Amino acid sequence: MKHGTLLAAIDLGSNSFRLEIGRYDHGQIQRVAYLKETVRQGNGLDDDRNLTEEAMQRGWDCLARFAERLAGFKKSQVRAVATQTLREAKNREAFLMKGCEILGFPIEVIAGPEEARLIYQGVAHMLPSDNERRLVIDIGGRSTELVLGQGLDARETASFRVGSVAWSMTYFPTGEFTEQAFYRAEIAAQAVLEEAISAYPRDQWQKAYGASGTVGAVADILALSGFPEGEISLEGLDWLVKCLVRAGQASKVQLEGLKDDRRAVIGGGVSVLRALMTLLQITKLHVAQGALRHGVLFEMVEREDHNTDTRDLSIQRLAVKFSVDTTQGQRVGRVAVHLLQFMYPKLSSDEATHMERRCRKLSWAAQLHEVGVAISHSDYHKHGAYILDNADLLGFSMPELHRLGLLVLGQRGKLKKLEAELEETEFAKLLMALRLSLILCHARKDPEHQILKLHCDDHKQRITLTASDAWVNDYPQSTHLLKQESASWQKTPWAFEFVTNK
Repeated sequence: MKHGTLLAAIDLGSNSFRLEIGRYDHGQIQRVAYLKETVRQGNGLDDDRNLTEEAMQRGWDCLARFAERLAGFKKSQVRAVATQTLREAKNREAFLMKGCEILGFPIEVIAGPEEARLIYQGVAHMLPSDNERRLVIDIGGRSTELVLGQGLDARETASFRVGSVAWSMTYFPTGEFTEQAFYRAEIAAQAVLEEAISAYPRDQWQKAYGASGTVGAVADILALSGFPEGEISLEGLDWLVKCLVRAGQASKVQLEGLKDDRRAVIGGGVSVLRALMTLLQITKLHVAQGALRHGVLFEMVEREDHNTDTRDLSIQRLAVKFSVDTTQGQRVGRVAVHLLQFMYPKLSSDEATHMERRCRKLSWAAQLHEVGVAISHSDYHKHGAYILDNADLLGFSMPELHRLGLLVLGQRGKLKKLEAELEETEFAKLLMALRLSLILCHARKDPEHQILKLHCDDHKQRITLTASDAWVNDYPQSTHLLKQESASWQKTPWAFEFVTNK
């Protein structure tokens, strides 16, 4: 990555949408601009878990303002991630489709553990480099993330459906603050978070850090009231609760440092924070400077500069967990990538970078194409797709995993089940490369595929694989399967033809 490159991270949270723009400078990211808007999509979910039209419009309006600031940015310079509210929303596709169009960049919905990992990356990169064992917590609008880590390594990640917006709506719906309401809210939060005790015991971390919204808001109030700056204690939290109860109503709270955008959700946030600190025996919580958006920025740099991608390790771990034949997976991947490269014969430098990403995705699908065998040899492609759709693989967004699952689903059988996806040229080529590779590698040994010639006609949407008579005689089973494959593509937008050449 060139020094001086501008990068932008967008965090579509349940309470606020945030845009962080930074300039890459010799391994560091210097802030150029930071925009935050209180959108409160988290309280826009109806009883059926659909976002209301008003909540979606608030989000779209914010994205339009962000888009104006990002004019001139390339796709490689921007990454937008969405968290718990859009994980929950049944109609999220309606919001995302229009949201991506307005923003001008893709929006990824990330799973809870992946959100936790990125939060830790943001926090860890902005702390001194040492080997201290850390506990990092982040209380968002509708979820709370916990991470145990050391250095830059997040070792234990989790996400719980408890947050400042959700708890304020449930236990302080009219903004009334009473001792009984705080007690009920805290007990309810502990019931959700209780399983964290075993995964995050006190002897596994030396120092606890809190990131982002609720922690920052509480720390600001406490510091301006005479408590130590940059940290939160249970004593300080108890004092704050007494102040809120004394005020009786959110609208009547007069505390220096309490911003208007936090007033409506301070009750829920404080309840969850007290529950966490009590359960995890946190006597002192230090305020971290990093957050999710910073983790996204640093990850963009690391993928580009160091060729290190958490997703590679996640794929390997899942393959081991489900006892996948890794040798076969790698073999299929090599042949599939070889075939895919013939489908994109002439590439500019920018297109070559995109091609590298295509090859990596295809290689991941190949490595995991038999992951469903651990469940059943019958319909293992369907089981594999289900696993990928529901797995928490660090580094991957939920749409990325779904797309991988579709490739695994389409590796065999009729293609009608992927009729809509095959309208997209890139997906069709990826899937064809995978299916052809599986045919050529069906004997579980390296095939003599280098002498095959593949030609792609994008205009006619036709791919032709040519073999010599000698190859056909040497590989009758592969020849039979390739002829069958030609029939499989007949009712799709793309055509596959297998021919021989003397």
